[in-house]
Amino acid sequence: MDVKVYPLQYRKMSKPTATLILVRHGQSQWNLENRFTGWIDVPLTEAGRAEASKAGEWIKATGVKFEIAYTSVLVRAVETLTLILSALGQDGIPVVKDRALNERHYGELQGLNKDETRKKFGEEQVKIWRRSYDVAPPGGESLKDTAARTIPFFESRILSDLKAGKNALVSAHGNSLRSIAMHLEQLTKEQVLVLEIPTGVPIRYEINPEGKVASKHILGSPAPGSKGTAAPSRREDQSASSQTPGSGDR
Repeated sequence: MDVKVYPLQYRKMSKPTATLILVRHGQSQWNLENRFTGWIDVPLTEAGRAEASKAGEWIKATGVKFEIAYTSVLVRAVETLTLILSALGQDGIPVVKDRALNERHYGELQGLNKDETRKKFGEEQVKIWRRSYDVAPPGGESLKDTAARTIPFFESRILSDLKAGKNALVSAHGNSLRSIAMHLEQLTKEQVLVLEIPTGVPIRYEINPEGKVASKHILGSPAPGSKGTAAPSRREDQSASSQTPGSGDR
């Protein structure tokens, strides 16, 4: 009897992705007072703690289980992470704290009220310090400087975990997270300057084994009265020209 052998047809399976969630810390006391914060260790306000807990609820609704979490060494980011992990019921996972994820250092501007700083140095000069990519305030860092310490840490530690299939949660700051988003989404200098990341709003990325972004989603929505929105990138078909500058540099 003749036996016919047919080649097996294998359906091409998509490679699994790992989840990365970025969260900017909840409102701090100096966010509330409109001061340049930078590396000054300022605690969360009650509203900031509520934002962090709400962020935890939004993340919990996705069902993601994390293998590791990262944060800066500044108390507002650390406390935000603690509150999120508590809301998730995932307090026991490893947590890595590193100053590479710290906020942009504002040098001599740290502690100054932003409105008073405009009066002292002029509107245009303060705008250059806040909104240029490579001009630093006196004694401080530019966004370019911040990216120079944040991105290598992201690549060597966080992205390595993601490529290995580990889900990671990052609680950090407006400018350190903008640096990571710039790297992940391949944003131009012009696009990242107008990218706003509001306090307490989680941004979820799915990362493939090659370290590339497979998808991006904003979880929940900013609280009433919060400044800015988590601006979609080119990946979400919204151009940088439609973004509105706001409070990303705290």
